Amino acid sequence: MDPEITSLAQAGGAALVALMASDAWQATREGVVGLWRRAQPHRADAVAAELDAGQAEAVAATGAGGEEVLRELRAEWQGRLRRLLVARPDAAAELRGLLDEIAPQAPVDPPVVTQRATASGQARVYQAGRDQHITER
Repeated sequence: MDPEITSLAQAGGAALVALMASDAWQATREGVVGLWRRAQPHRADAVAAELDAGQAEAVAATGAGGEEVLRELRAEWQGRLRRLLVARPDAAAELRGLLDEIAPQAPVDPPVVTQRATASGQARVYQAGRDQHITER
């Protein structure tokens, strides 16, 4: 699998789902459906319906704190975009252009870091979310 296609599909899926519950949704939807109309016209109407269903799920999940639903939607759209790009590599430039238009409007969620550790006896646990320097003597 081409890493560039994978990276582009991941960015596209993440931006798309982030914008589903935003004021920029309609323009984003039109751009994505337009991409499919040019790359795979026979799938465009189905993609439009899938976008509408996904948007309804995203709005409900955002209001209810359904992060799992949003993760599933991101994975689903990343897969769809990846398959589109594998079938039509020439669509990559158009998707990049669309992302340049919509991505600045996409809300950026801070990364969530969860760490768990258990120590017993004489054991020690050192955890860090970033750089860590330990000096023991």
